[in-house]
Amino acid sequence: MIRFTETVLRDANQSLIATRMPYDKFEPILSEMDKAGYYSCEIWGGATFDVCLRFLNEDPWERLRKIRKAMPNTKLQMLLRGQNILGYSHYPDDIVRRFVRASVKNGIDIIRIFDALNDVNNLKVAIEETVKSGAMASGAISYTISPVHTLDNYVKLVKEMAAMGVGSICIKDMAGLLTPKNAYDLVSAIKDAVDLPVVMHTHCTTGLAFMTYLKGVEAGADVIDTAISPFSGGTSQPATETLYYALKEFGYDPGLNEASINKIADYFKPVRAEFIEKGTLNPISLTTDTKCLKYQIPGGMLSNLLSQLKMLNASDKFEEALLETPRVREDMGFPPLVTPTSQLVGNMAVQNVLAGERYKNVSSEIRAYCRGEYGRTPAPINPEVRAKILGDIKPLEGRYADTLPDDTFEKTKEKLGDTARCEEDVLSYIAFPSVAEKFFEKRKADEEKVVKFSIERIE
Repeated sequence: MIRFTETVLRDANQSLIATRMPYDKFEPILSEMDKAGYYSCEIWGGATFDVCLRFLNEDPWERLRKIRKAMPNTKLQMLLRGQNILGYSHYPDDIVRRFVRASVKNGIDIIRIFDALNDVNNLKVAIEETVKSGAMASGAISYTISPVHTLDNYVKLVKEMAAMGVGSICIKDMAGLLTPKNAYDLVSAIKDAVDLPVVMHTHCTTGLAFMTYLKGVEAGADVIDTAISPFSGGTSQPATETLYYALKEFGYDPGLNEASINKIADYFKPVRAEFIEKGTLNPISLTTDTKCLKYQIPGGMLSNLLSQLKMLNASDKFEEALLETPRVREDMGFPPLVTPTSQLVGNMAVQNVLAGERYKNVSSEIRAYCRGEYGRTPAPINPEVRAKILGDIKPLEGRYADTLPDDTFEKTKEKLGDTARCEEDVLSYIAFPSVAEKFFEKRKADEEKVVKFSIERIE
């Protein structure tokens, strides 16, 4: 049997329309999605939390509770960035634990936990608390290609995550770099190494995804991430229905209700049309970009590089920035290019090209990275580059989270006072302070308007 995780409410939505789908746009189809027979639905985490507060004027916790109520029979899944939770910097262990507990309490069944550097020290606390809270921790490999990202090293990582208590292993291929052959070899090696279900996650960016899934399933993969067809392809996942039909023909039992997935597809077709009309869904996001295979850069990172250079009136430097990006990545110890390391490497490459001198202008984030605040790099950072960036700053010894204060929650709760109505509000503020503050202000203003309107009607 091969099972499906549906991504339309999280990663497909994030990849194609920058997570701009409000709750009321998909609420009518949730009951049908609950009947479809999915292994799980990925509905939360990643950028959804930030975007709900920043752009959609939605409380992400309330969104989660509503989905939970509408889908009582389906496992709900989220993506967590390990010690970074849903943000871009490390948080104290207490905050990680509280966030995990709150996520499970509000309806999450599976937490897919990854670290941008594949540093198990950044996964340990989140995995431990997920298991303790009664949910499944799915340990994710941030897949990439480099001289140090070998099959043996991936198997070593998987064994370490298995020892921490994860309930499944996910191959998280954020850039669509996983080829059919490498998928077969990697899934086979993982299945030989540990007795855990293997989940495959990839994107159609490079055009390999359908073939990659077929070879992965052939090697023994248990679950694949797919997106219902109107929100599939390009920088999103392969289409749910297509793989359902293909795998069924090969003799696998996909476990899906065919009538339901067709209804879900029909529902999302006009939704997609709305976002195309608004200009939110850029047709470029639906195309195949094989440059990702050459430069090993995710599609979203490519578009960010181009956008950044356009803003600086330096579009002519795009090819130069593309060539500089792998060089910076090598200097930084071959980090997988996923949030936040993709932003760090990409921005540094642009700065090097614009300055005409490598590492002349360095951001505080790159300095923190070289100091060791993001964790242990896959390979050592180029010592000359590190010395130039750090100067007199001493590299960090040990785990950065151990240096962070353990009273963050209490102090934040005290600071917010009545503004924070529950623990979840405090956690929202800790994750995105300025964004959450504006959301709280608007929430209060909206409620005051409703009260005023009600009083006027009574009078």
